Amino acid sequence: MKLFQKKKTLFEAKGDKYFYLINNLIMGLLAVIVIYPLYFIVIASVSNPDAVMNGEVLLYPIKFSLEGYQRLLGESQIWIGYRNTILYTTIGTALNILITIPAGWALSRKNLAHRKFVLWFFIVTMFFGGGLIPFYLLVSRLNWIDSPLALIIPSAVSVWNVFMTKAFYESNIPEELLEAAKIDGANEYRTFLSIILPISKPIIAVMVLFYAVGHWNSYFNALIFIHSENLYPLQLVLRDILIVAEGVTGTGDPQTILEQQRIANMIKYSSIIVSSLPIIILYPFIQRFFEKGFLIGSFK
Repeated sequence: MKLFQKKKTLFEAKGDKYFYLINNLIMGLLAVIVIYPLYFIVIASVSNPDAVMNGEVLLYPIKFSLEGYQRLLGESQIWIGYRNTILYTTIGTALNILITIPAGWALSRKNLAHRKFVLWFFIVTMFFGGGLIPFYLLVSRLNWIDSPLALIIPSAVSVWNVFMTKAFYESNIPEELLEAAKIDGANEYRTFLSIILPISKPIIAVMVLFYAVGHWNSYFNALIFIHSENLYPLQLVLRDILIVAEGVTGTGDPQTILEQQRIANMIKYSSIIVSSLPIIILYPFIQRFFEKGFLIGSFK
């Protein structure tokens, strides 16, 4: 009997070894599929554009060149776009957190007056919207056309993020903690400011990243509401630069058309790196909160 159990244990250990081997191979393949396009953009942005157009760039840069970055960063409008996007992202994210965190906490409390009605009010907005034309008319009536307010106020809160915050509080804030605060004489505001906020760092960090990425990549509202170039966000500036660079008519000198295509291809990869780099730099500082954001206990 013991011999049979021993053989069974060895068989299970061998089966586990094969399982982990196959699992690691699949995960490694998926990692390559995800990472290679990002890696290709990086090496293409520092390669000779002719080599990229000819398909010579596959695993490493060919004829190292920073011409794309030089042309792109030489545009004064790029720095204006960076300034505007940093301002829109900073102010917009601060407003998002100021609304989302208290809203998520309030909705997580079962003693909130008319809680079900408020929840359904939020849910309805996730499935039904007024549409683009009413949205434009509303912004126009508020005199926010060609104003930074059109990029900040309409996106002040995300219902999905409010519900994520609500779920975090429901899972991580025990009633005993709130009862202890009441016994010590803390009211609702004191409890939220002195007890809840200090243990909300993980969800705040996650929300900051979600909202910051949204603001940083946003361009549609700017495309509709912003007309002054000095108010353009970075994404809109890069869009205009690429449109100008790719403005090939198909007529005229073939050499000129080829040169335009070369410049457009060169700027395309550089613009992706320029627009993504700040978020890529920010992510490692918040990554640890992603791992703990929805699992950390309130007593930790």
